[in-house]
Amino acid sequence: MSDHPRLVQTVLDTPRPRELAEFYRALLGYEYRAGDEPPAHGQPDDADWLVLRDPAGGPQLAFQLAAVEPTTWPDARVPMQLHLDMTVPDADALVQQRDRAVALGAAVRLDRSNDAEEPLYVMTDPAGHPFCLFVG
Repeated sequence: MSDHPRLVQTVLDTPRPRELAEFYRALLGYEYRAGDEPPAHGQPDDADWLVLRDPAGGPQLAFQLAAVEPTTWPDARVPMQLHLDMTVPDADALVQQRDRAVALGAAVRLDRSNDAEEPLYVMTDPAGHPFCLFVG
């Protein structure tokens, strides 16, 4: 028994849980928890809570139905509040994963890809949650 709690998952509030889960499933290669898979074509999708699991055993991502206002960062009107950090092995992978994320519906909010010490992109997912892609 540990003296510390174990991080199981990060939960993202969103008005469209399936849409956001699909974005992260495609971006990260995660898999739905049994029972959370999309319904058959033509069937209603009224999911208000979905979980994606990392096939490599890392922390999960969960998506909870909620009315939220997306961050306006870097404008401070609606602060960032939380963001996800994701690493890639090199500058070529950084550009490739930025392009993949944009194709999946992300937006680039800050381009520091030419930073010699820490090349990165700050992006937002389709629901407006920020995440960083950087060379780690």
